This record gives sequence, structure tokens and C-alpha cells, in this order.
Amino acid sequence: MGGHRAFRPTAVCEQLARLDIVNIGAAGTFVVRAPIARTELRRALARKLPSKTDVVVCEGRDFIRLVSERRFFPGSPRPDLIRFVSVLSRRARSAPTMPMTFPARGRWLLKILGAEGRFVFGLYRRDMKVIGYLGALDRLFGARATTRNWNTITASARVLAGQG
Repeated sequence: MGGHRAFRPTAVCEQLARLDIVNIGAAGTFVVRAPIARTELRRALARKLPSKTDVVVCEGRDFIRLVSERRFFPGSPRPDLIRFVSVLSRRARSAPTMPMTFPARGRWLLKILGAEGRFVFGLYRRDMKVIGYLGALDRLFGARATTRNWNTITASARVLAGQG
């Protein structure tokens, strides 16, 4: 949207074609299939993004393992609940007692089911207040977090496994 400092993930993929990079969704989730060091990848992305951006880099094998295990999301989801994974920029300094819900009283809008390494797993209901609760994950875990729908995680794993 707009034109000034606009971020177009497909353009970034075109500009970094040498990395065999695939855009998943519209939120800036990339799968990089070419071997590259994390620091080099961060520099390459920083040169192509229109503003200073926090970049969270994960190992592909971690995504493939998370999807194959389905430990936090067994079975089919209820249609009114969205499964998500938040990826922390580094391992959590501390972890709250889980599961936990937001708000603490009444009908929950966000539920954190558990965490493993740099990954936080949960469910949320479609409600504008959820954005604020997701923003609190940074403080809860002591590290910056970026959140993606479980469908984005599974699509990324399929691309990494050569199926997409």
C-alpha cells in the first residue's frame, strides 16, 4: 500500500533471486533455499528493505520438525480459533507459567499453549484486542517476537521440504 517506503515482498524475492528465496503470504515471511550465513542474509535483506527492520532468522529444519511433530496442534482446529507460532529473536530469558490466557478473566481471546526454544505456540480468536495481547509477548519472554499463522509455518515447511 502507498508508495513511500512501501514493502513489497515479491520485489525483495526478485531482487534476491540468487538466494532462491520464496515469499510465503503477505507479511514478509521468506524461505531461503540457498545456503547462506545468517549475518550475510540479514545484510542482504537490510539492503533491500525500505526501512530499518528487525529480521528474525530460523533454521529450516526447525520448521520442518515443528510441523511434523504437531505437538501443540494435534487434530483439526475449531473454525473460530486461529493457531499461531511466535518466533522469538533469541531464546527467552524467562518463560511464564503456561498455558496462560488473555484476558485473565472472562472469555479468553489469546491462549499461549507452550514454548519450545525460540517458538511460542498458541491460539487466538478473531478480535482487534488480540493485536495488543500479541504485542505483550516481547515483554513476557524478554525477546522480540514475530507472529505467524500456523498455515504460514506449514507452507514454509512444505517449501523447505521441496513440496511447494
